[in-house]
Amino acid sequence: MRLPLIAGNWKMNMTETEGISLVRVLIPRVRALPGVEVLVCPPFTALSQLHKLLISSPIQLGAQNISEHEAGAYTGEISARMAAEFCSHVILGHSERRAYHAESDRSIHHKIQMARTAGLVPILCVGESLEERDAGQVSSVLSRQLRRALEGIPLSGPQELVIAYEPVWAIGTGRSADPEDISELVANVIRPSLVGLWGENISQGIRVLYGGSVNPGNAMSFFSQPEIDGALVGGASLEAEKFLSVIEKTQ
Repeated sequence: MRLPLIAGNWKMNMTETEGISLVRVLIPRVRALPGVEVLVCPPFTALSQLHKLLISSPIQLGAQNISEHEAGAYTGEISARMAAEFCSHVILGHSERRAYHAESDRSIHHKIQMARTAGLVPILCVGESLEERDAGQVSSVLSRQLRRALEGIPLSGPQELVIAYEPVWAIGTGRSADPEDISELVANVIRPSLVGLWGENISQGIRVLYGGSVNPGNAMSFFSQPEIDGALVGGASLEAEKFLSVIEKTQ
């Protein structure tokens, strides 16, 4: 059985003070919920203080991005080693990074290499645009993104990687994909791609999350599907009660 994972991506929201207030509400409530892993991914500025607050809690801490470079003269960048001082996970390949910062499959591959070397668990985001979906290219787009980002990456176990399927057209739009369609897509495209990279044993244990306008009203419909192992939550993770409601739907 794959343990559900609910990850909150705060994006460019929340000051350090606001983030501390939020997680103080989350900690006791999450502690009372068995059988689910919870992760929050705040802006870099809040990582240090939230790490101190969360270190003895059941909530894990993730970064929203890292550099593809190990160190050096890269103004404004954060290395994997810097993030690993505070974090267990890192989101990589998010569609907003691909669209607004021209991140390529190759640069994402390098970032995954950096993350694994530093001991971080990558949450690799993959997903098609509306144009690609309408053109019937969903399978080829996802297979390409997975292969180019992950080929040659060694894994010793399924806990060392998480996949987040986020159709670009559903992120922040209020539209969400059909849960049954997503489960079939994971079973028929994403999971076989992973099997091709690491074999059946490891690949069947890698968790695949859904992301794209997940909220308390639709979360249960996703979590009831056998191939959806949790969610990467955006806007709903910025309010404690909404985020807790999504988490509770895994119970």
